[in-house]
Amino acid sequence: MKNMLRNVARMARALHRDEGGAEMLEYILIIAVVALPLVGLLIWFRDQIAEWIDTRWGEISGDDADIIPD
Repeated sequence: MKNMLRNVARMARALHRDEGGAEMLEYILIIAVVALPLVGLLIWFRDQIAEWIDTRWGEISGDDADIIPD
């Protein structure tokens, strides 16, 4: 039992000293702070974005017909 507690304590100290996980968590949080508002904007303005893409595609292909049905 003493051996097991010593091993757990040693692993806890090693985990506490390891900072790689904290750095990775910081990167994930920074990405989330940037990506989540962008996803929200894409969802909020999806109809306007689809219309803009449809218009540009029509200009490129020379076709004025709507690609996206209403």
